[in-house]
Amino acid sequence: MLPGLFNYWNSKINVISRKDISEIEIRHILHSLSIAKFFSFNNNSKILDVGTGGGFPGIPLAIMFPEVQFHLTDSIGKKIKVVNAIVSDLNLTNAHGQQIRSEKLSLNYDYIVNRAVSNMSNLVSLVGDKISRENNHKLKNGIISLKGGDLNDELKPFKNAKVFNINQFFNESFFETKKVVYLPIPYKGKDSL
Repeated sequence: MLPGLFNYWNSKINVISRKDISEIEIRHILHSLSIAKFFSFNNNSKILDVGTGGGFPGIPLAIMFPEVQFHLTDSIGKKIKVVNAIVSDLNLTNAHGQQIRSEKLSLNYDYIVNRAVSNMSNLVSLVGDKISRENNHKLKNGIISLKGGDLNDELKPFKNAKVFNINQFFNESFFETKKVVYLPIPYKGKDSL
């Protein structure tokens, strides 16, 4: 059902490249769900999907974690139109899209997820202050990014970043260089890490 909905909406409003839409199950849905191989979100958690594009990774994760609230943001209106249409078509009550630049949000979240939106330094400066100070998870609140390629230089400033290779779970060639990067965000103030 999910691939069919994305195909339908993408034919009306192009938010996924024509090349990638034919491989939506692997390159978008499974890639998004790979986060769940490494992380589990507690019920009532609040997750921000920054630069969600066509709804990835937020929509697949919202399906996987129905008791978790997902806020999917993007600055491009046509993408959010597709996101909200798919959320509505799927009757997802735990997800909603908003056309807004994520740094303008005034809310806090347990985790911020994204798919290769920006390098980690930019991402931390844009939305690092959106991480809730109240931690209710086994792993500290922070940023969870889907990335690819060599990340050594990008992650050099972040000694506490953890990198997980997705290809340990999926053997499709697409995942050979794909990774999940987890960056716990230090809190400001007297309770700093």
